[in-house]
Amino acid sequence: MSENLRTYSKSWEDYELLDAGGGKKLERWGNIITIRPEMQAYFHSGIPYTEWRTLAHWEFVEEKGQTGKWKNLQKDSPKKWSIGYKRLKFNLELTNFKHVGLFPEQQNNWDFISSRLNEGDRFLNLFAYTGVASCIARNTGADTFHVDSSKNALAWAKSNMDESKLLNIRWVHEDALKFIQREAKRGNKFNGIVMDPPAWGIGAKGEKWKLEDKIDELMSAASEVLDKEGFLVMNTYSPMVDVTFITELSEMYFEGMKKEISELYMETKTDKFMYFGNLLRIG
Repeated sequence: MSENLRTYSKSWEDYELLDAGGGKKLERWGNIITIRPEMQAYFHSGIPYTEWRTLAHWEFVEEKGQTGKWKNLQKDSPKKWSIGYKRLKFNLELTNFKHVGLFPEQQNNWDFISSRLNEGDRFLNLFAYTGVASCIARNTGADTFHVDSSKNALAWAKSNMDESKLLNIRWVHEDALKFIQREAKRGNKFNGIVMDPPAWGIGAKGEKWKLEDKIDELMSAASEVLDKEGFLVMNTYSPMVDVTFITELSEMYFEGMKKEISELYMETKTDKFMYFGNLLRIG
């Protein structure tokens, strides 16, 4: 495997990565344009910030740690709205953590999931957040399990299921690692698994989570519940979990299965390339 292997996600009708640089990125979500911090945007922007601010409706201003506030740049700009991806619809909202409820860099993974699942397959979405991948999977007819430790994220995901006119996603409010380990003990199998684990976080019962401390257990359990003809997708953002580490773990736990390890990127409309972590696909 070449360390330079790259996977690219693309903009679509309701989303564009317009520009990036100077530690920020400019994005269009439907009719709403935002400016958000982005540590990977260490290069110069394609167009000047003065032009960004004439285009944008909202700019996120960081305060303490990971939190901050949104500055309104145009009057009467909504704080909640929705956008589409293919036939599905997702609710967006300004949060105090700079996110709006959707990670557009996952677009390539959404299409991968959709291409691999069939009606009746069992699909597991761990660290599932607002459920975009869950809705993508459920839209194929797969029996979809959505696991997240945040009640607020689960409520948001349910609203996305409703907005997308889907039914019967299985909601699980639990620590993702504990859930998949229990499924392994029960001998349950899944045709597809997607996990987008945070570098750090808090579990459903206040458990502290650091990816570098838990990823070995996570991969071990995933290897036990993944059907031999199935697939696994994992995206990581932690600087402590590099390509070499991911390669070693995948070889250890998924011996003999097809593996693809790459860096995930998106290109801006100004020809800049944004890095969004390391991507592992098994099967």
